[in-house]
Amino acid sequence: MAMALRCFRHLHSLLYSPLAVMRRLPQAPAGCPAPLLEGCRQCVHQVLLTRQLATKKAKGKGQTQAKVNISAALVEDIINLEATNKDMQAVVEALKEDFNRNVSVRTSPGALDHIIVVTKDGKFPLNQLGQISLKSPQLIIVNMTNFPESTAAAMKAIRESGMNLNPEVDGTLIRVPIPKVTREHRESLAKLAKQSTNKSKDALRKVRSKSMNQVKKFKSKVSEDTIWLLEKQIQQMADDAAAEMDKLLAAKTKELLG
Repeated sequence: MAMALRCFRHLHSLLYSPLAVMRRLPQAPAGCPAPLLEGCRQCVHQVLLTRQLATKKAKGKGQTQAKVNISAALVEDIINLEATNKDMQAVVEALKEDFNRNVSVRTSPGALDHIIVVTKDGKFPLNQLGQISLKSPQLIIVNMTNFPESTAAAMKAIRESGMNLNPEVDGTLIRVPIPKVTREHRESLAKLAKQSTNKSKDALRKVRSKSMNQVKKFKSKVSEDTIWLLEKQIQQMADDAAAEMDKLLAAKTKELLG
């Protein structure tokens, strides 16, 4: 960590020097490991570029600000940027999976798997309580033979799943007719897709906030510019993930409503 922080200490003098952009980038500190040297140069260059464009943007609207791209090796003792990005992408992937499972005009047996059933013993996914199968293109069967006492709870969960399903019980068998795809049903699914996207964005904001708080813990140990740059990187990663979610929502809405 000490070596990485030494590299970052060069930022302050460079950024506030009036001739900073006119000179060659400084050498890395003596003894700086080879893997960090290039990252140090790139980091300083990116800060200068981003600061210049940020100033220009403040003077004139409509100009694009440069993207930050910090070398993860330089800041690994402050925050794991790769792990942060992985956590954000996991939220995006979860939204994709939710769209495929729950927001589709084609109701499949797999769409019922993760419906949560509330029983006296706790909450369980439907596929852990019953055997789900496709009887015909218009009918799904849920066999509750193994947990007959949970049949009523499973019926209630299916009916309240938001998938426009009206199950019928026959002993320990639950018959789930697959609804016809009406315009009203498509609009209901589009609304559900929007709600799911908003929930995913809430989850994304939690990841971003957690990462920002981690960076702020080092305010007394690194320069203000280092904190600024890391916060910029994290916000950029969050913005990219949110933009990807918006694209998924737009594609799903078009698929549903045309």
